Amino acid sequence: MKPASHHVTTCKGCRAPICWALTTANGKRQPIDAAPSAEGNVAVMQGPDGLLYVRSITADRPEVRPGEWQAMPHFATCPSPPPRRSSGTGQRTGPLRSVPRQGRQW
Repeated sequence: MKPASHHVTTCKGCRAPICWALTTANGKRQPIDAAPSAEGNVAVMQGPDGLLYVRSITADRPEVRPGEWQAMPHFATCPSPPPRRSSGTGQRTGPLRSVPRQGRQW
């Protein structure tokens, strides 16, 4: 099965055909390659609302069900991915601001 043509757009980095799907785990948007792939690790389906939904293929649910197709996340295949955005956790990438010392000065 292939996605409908109205779901297909192009990647801004590499101009490859992709589709945007919502993850079933948390509802975030994820780019997937538009062409089905037997090596893919996600299963994609079109919901009753017309949107595409994606779930991971896991050991607990390894089968692709009727109405789903196997695909590859575009993050795994894009030769020029956009820079990753910070989620607000982890280390800062920019220069650190100086903070006045607090407490007792020696």
